[in-house]
Amino acid sequence: MRVSVVVIAYNDAVHVGEAVRSALAQGDAVGEVIAVDDASTDTTGRVLDELAARHGPRLRIVHRESNSGGCGTPRNDGVRAATGRFVMFLDSDDVLPPGAVDALLDAALRHGAPVAAGACVRRELPGGREVPWQPGLYEEAAVYDTPDDHPALVHDTLCVNKLYERTWLLAHGIAFPEGRFTYEDFVFTARVLAAAPRLALVPDRVYTWHVRRAAAKPSISLDREKVANWQARLSAHRTAVGIFQESGHKGLAHAARTKFLEHDLRMYVRELRTRGADYQREWWRLTREYVAGFEESELVAADAPARWVARVLLAAESPVDLERLAHLAARPGRLLPPFATAGERPVWSAELPGAELDGMETVPVDRLPVTVDAEPVVGARCALRLRLHELYGRLADAGPVSVEVDLRHRVTGRVVPLRNTALAAAPSGSAWTAVLPVDFGALAGAGGSAGADGPAGPDAWDLTARVRCVDGTVLRPGLRATGPGLRRHVLPSTRHLVLLVQPYATTDGSLALRVASGPRSAWEIAARRLRRSG
Repeated sequence: MRVSVVVIAYNDAVHVGEAVRSALAQGDAVGEVIAVDDASTDTTGRVLDELAARHGPRLRIVHRESNSGGCGTPRNDGVRAATGRFVMFLDSDDVLPPGAVDALLDAALRHGAPVAAGACVRRELPGGREVPWQPGLYEEAAVYDTPDDHPALVHDTLCVNKLYERTWLLAHGIAFPEGRFTYEDFVFTARVLAAAPRLALVPDRVYTWHVRRAAAKPSISLDREKVANWQARLSAHRTAVGIFQESGHKGLAHAARTKFLEHDLRMYVRELRTRGADYQREWWRLTREYVAGFEESELVAADAPARWVARVLLAAESPVDLERLAHLAARPGRLLPPFATAGERPVWSAELPGAELDGMETVPVDRLPVTVDAEPVVGARCALRLRLHELYGRLADAGPVSVEVDLRHRVTGRVVPLRNTALAAAPSGSAWTAVLPVDFGALAGAGGSAGADGPAGPDAWDLTARVRCVDGTVLRPGLRATGPGLRRHVLPSTRHLVLLVQPYATTDGSLALRVASGPRSAWEIAARRLRRSG
């Protein structure tokens, strides 16, 4: 028997059947599916038993008598019950794409690797937007004799997009933390990498991670509104780094801390301004205390926006400039004015001269966190007014000459470009400006997600710019949402009769658009607003 797939479930009767069927559909490579019900109080257990009755001995059900409080214990139960040479993990609300197990198993056997890993995609539901997880690791097939040969492997903390040789896990005593332990996969993955396995990576999609933001109970990765979630993440990360250090893998510990700055820290900083004052103070205290223990080399190794966020955190004893920090933590990052100096050193602000923006003069121009203000003008003549800010003289040296804007449909990925427009230098020399005409009517339904009766709902578009310079440099900044046009507009349209356009700022302050067309869409949106207000 080659592969055992362990599916864990708790109170997820609605989705667990789809997960189990996706594992069974993998074909002969999967000898058994072991579904562990963590003492659910809904009908999850009954759903699993009915599936087992239909599919026979290839599907085995483990019913826990008490809820473990986490994901680690039921996964460990599944490994103990497994009989396959290899084991793979699947959560009850996710699925395995067709061919996933074959791709991983082939790589593991061909290269003699006890661990094989592949690409994972986060799929937003119900919309369907897909975002690759850590795509840089899985652009092409690769084999590493040890994780030390490629420390960036620590960036992928997931346990579910990987295949593990079961006897290898047991021989090295590798298991998940038991009980109520959030972010248990951080620790499990650290234990795996610290055991120095040969790893085979494939570019194939092997896991689809479903993201349901409207779910009644958010998943662990989305349940970030309480500071306890951040405390749990810090604890798991601290434990993972300790595992690397104690096992002598200093390079992996270094990479894990740099990854924390570039990923974890930036993600939470983007949301920090939306939290309450008590949360902000406690988050700042906890994070400042943790980052203070990082080595200077770990800070320097992080990309500039992440490093500068950490510099501000360490220089200020209490939360400061949260909106400006959110923009810097965005992807791509934006450093908003004013641009202060202490002597000749670029610093965060006159109030925080100790937060040096180190490396400002050496960061490649195309990686600078430049700011482009975008003011939507919606009316008889629709346009985007753009203002590109200078950044400590670096842009003037490159010589910005023109700008284009791409509108990318959030679900389908379709790109609608706005025409290339010349940039005009402001008299002050501190900025360049341009005005780009926009046909919002051309965006309604242009994403390709409309149904037979017109768009199923507003089309959402994200905007990015391409700034071309005299020296050949091309910058790809996001757009900062500004101006009074950030509201819902109703426009007459010869093509659609009625057009609804809503420019808005995302959580990190980037400009995005919602566009809907036709009287039906207008009525449905108005009806939803009435229901919410009632």
